[in-house]
Amino acid sequence: MVIIKDPWFTVETIDDFTFVISEYGHWEKVHSYLLIGEEQAALIDTGLGIDNIKRITDQLTNLPILVLTTHVHWDHIGSHGEFENLYVHKDEEDWLLNGIQKLPIEQIRKDVRRDITIPLPATFNAETYKPFQGIPKGLLSDGDEINIGNRILTVYHTPGHSPGHISILDTNNGYLFTGDLLYDETPIYAFFSTTNPIDLVESLEKIAKIPHVTKIYGGHNTVGISSDILEVVNNAVTSLRENDLVRFGTGIHKFEGFSVQF
Repeated sequence: MVIIKDPWFTVETIDDFTFVISEYGHWEKVHSYLLIGEEQAALIDTGLGIDNIKRITDQLTNLPILVLTTHVHWDHIGSHGEFENLYVHKDEEDWLLNGIQKLPIEQIRKDVRRDITIPLPATFNAETYKPFQGIPKGLLSDGDEINIGNRILTVYHTPGHSPGHISILDTNNGYLFTGDLLYDETPIYAFFSTTNPIDLVESLEKIAKIPHVTKIYGGHNTVGISSDILEVVNNAVTSLRENDLVRFGTGIHKFEGFSVQF
């Protein structure tokens, strides 16, 4: 078992070749995931950028790393600048290059520095914090398969929370990495101008039909949710539609194990 003690990141082992790198000291409780194949490793998101996640990945693998971006929000691309091989869905290439429109830097800096429960790294300065902007190595599309060496990762385009949001299935193990499409404890949201409630519900329906999922790994909160939640998700989709709730302004809708906010 790999044991890494770090002042900012918490590293947990999912299996011998899969790790979750968490930032529990921040209110977002963000998770990034490192999947190691025989030839390459895939890093699903790079966290907040309050501290450098590459310090952790360097301790876990010497293989070249592909960064697979679930979506281009500041809390998931924080350490993108530390890696060369960045991949993003084609619908968010512009966001990675130019930033998200209608999201002021003042609001981002306010959110990144609030409700911190552990000492901040000396290198972090909220006043100069700026989300990564840069050119991706490649663009992803629905159905793409990425072989990192005897380990196949399948890309599912799952928009709603953002236009180019993706979920990633590790077909070898049945792990489904859902980014901000599905997690527990706090609401999944689609109430900003850049979100789409209809797309979000269609994406939830899409992942609920993926076969052979063994575990759900979201971008926040609990690490590892039972795949049984997918049946709840499927029923929730039906309920939301039948009750005409899939639109902006209908509020928070709670189900067993998760909730959504429009």
